[in-house]
Amino acid sequence: MEVGIAHFLTDYGMPPDELARGVEERGFESLFVPEHTHIPAGRDTPYPGGGELPREYSHTLDLFTALAVVAYATKRIKVGSGVCLIIQRDPIITAKEVAAVDRISAGRFLFGVGAGWNIEEMENHGTDPRTRFRRMRESVEAMKAIWTEDEAEYHGRIVDFDPIWCWPKPMQKPHPPILVGGRGEKVLDRVVAYGDEWIPNRVRSPEDLGERIAELQRKADAAGRDPIPVTVFGAKPEARLLERLRNAGVTRSLFSLPAAPPDEVESALDRLAEVAAEWDG
Repeated sequence: MEVGIAHFLTDYGMPPDELARGVEERGFESLFVPEHTHIPAGRDTPYPGGGELPREYSHTLDLFTALAVVAYATKRIKVGSGVCLIIQRDPIITAKEVAAVDRISAGRFLFGVGAGWNIEEMENHGTDPRTRFRRMRESVEAMKAIWTEDEAEYHGRIVDFDPIWCWPKPMQKPHPPILVGGRGEKVLDRVVAYGDEWIPNRVRSPEDLGERIAELQRKADAAGRDPIPVTVFGAKPEARLLERLRNAGVTRSLFSLPAAPPDEVESALDRLAEVAAEWDG
């Protein structure tokens, strides 16, 4: 099982190039960056983590700008979106951004996608929350067409365009791995239908997750697919817990690095590196 870092890059935190080099120098496998374009000042949707929404959600750097810097500043680590809210994005523009980051990173990009939780944020982008999962699937399918075809077209209920020319194409073939986020009842079907990996967050226990991973692999086998990798977002930094996650079938665990001033981020990164070294799985 690989161990990586997930971190909200913010305007008050460590610059993305410095963080990326620090993650790579300490031996982590990957760095994943979350996304929120904004947070509505008036919001009825509750924060899934409970309590007040943390400050970093409204202070994030632009996802693909930050990922490009992370990719350019490193040579080895995987660079991931954790997750890109593609239901709030134009799929043609996003396809080009994904391909560009994959090329800048020399094929190290992991494309985590999700439908989000913040209803008001979606609505500000003109997204109907009731059809967001259809929009997510159509966006992924449309981007796959753009990445793999010289003259791509897509005709869905929501995403619809006639033949287009769009370069660059990703370095990874046929495209960067697509990690489908979420923990809902139907997420495993979505992973099998159009994803390459699953990236759940807020996991209750490794054993509960293990049951769902077993279900995912049964669905994958029934669909004629190989076993599907699983990345856990926000794993607790405990060596014993990492062992339980690996035993549950997890292939990558991501420690959450707190959004804080640079000196605090560096100290926290050192502590997480000690846990990873202690486990050394």
